[in-house]
Amino acid sequence: MQTATASFKLVKKVRDDRFEEERLNECVLLIQIGVRDLQVAVVEDASRRVVLLEDFVLGELQSHDELLQLLRNIFEGHPLLLAGFWQRVIISIKNSKFAQVPTALFVEESAAEYLKINAALAPDENVLWSRHGGDDLITVFAVQRALLAWLQQLYVNTQLTFTHQSVALVEGLFPVAASQRDEPLYIYVDRFKLHILAFRQGKLVYYNQFLIKQFADYVKYIMVVMKGLGMDAEKTRVILWGYIGKNSPHYQEFYKYVRNVEFGGRPPGLAFGYLFDEVQEHHFFDLFALMFLPA
Repeated sequence: MQTATASFKLVKKVRDDRFEEERLNECVLLIQIGVRDLQVAVVEDASRRVVLLEDFVLGELQSHDELLQLLRNIFEGHPLLLAGFWQRVIISIKNSKFAQVPTALFVEESAAEYLKINAALAPDENVLWSRHGGDDLITVFAVQRALLAWLQQLYVNTQLTFTHQSVALVEGLFPVAASQRDEPLYIYVDRFKLHILAFRQGKLVYYNQFLIKQFADYVKYIMVVMKGLGMDAEKTRVILWGYIGKNSPHYQEFYKYVRNVEFGGRPPGLAFGYLFDEVQEHHFFDLFALMFLPA
């Protein structure tokens, strides 16, 4: 069995040729941590220009302790992640332990109770919450306590924000939904998960994530959600982001069942140099959208 020290791979790296490491104090560091992957981006705050992107795939681990040790190894071998003088650091947690609560009903002291409606809270997990900027929502989520403490210690001297992947997706899609004349269904294909969102009259009306075990699960869940929302599967547009290539066999199969489908673009308001042309525009939407979370 592979050890934790060897069980990761950098599968994508793009570095803008104008990225200046001595100016990290003018940049925002975006980090997204999942059970099987890690993404990193650096954005110049003033210009909103993305100057670095890295995507790591993590090996299959057996415990939170193994994940934390693997992350330590990646960070310690990285030229930038241990720097403590970023303008701001935003860390997104990718997991299924979250709950969305209307702001008017939210009581901070009851955060754990909201979360327990959707997920079992482990003894070694802390409960955090993140306010949405584009809607009257608060997302409550769990994060492993040792991971949280380690990250807080790393970035003790900078403005540090913790949030959840679902918040990034919702916030990133608000301006996209506002620009549509119709009401499409929004899909984000993650590694091992499917995220589905819907907006009506500028408000989020549906968000959920589904574990994917086989390709047929994609179509099954999309059709179930469409039916539940009263959408016409033949006429409703589906806008797609995530880890699916435009020419991949999965997309060709997907298109057989969901015909009115198109790929989405990058979150509006960010700039990218020519080196990012190698990255398809519907990739890494959730990571880039972290820039639009309220401070």
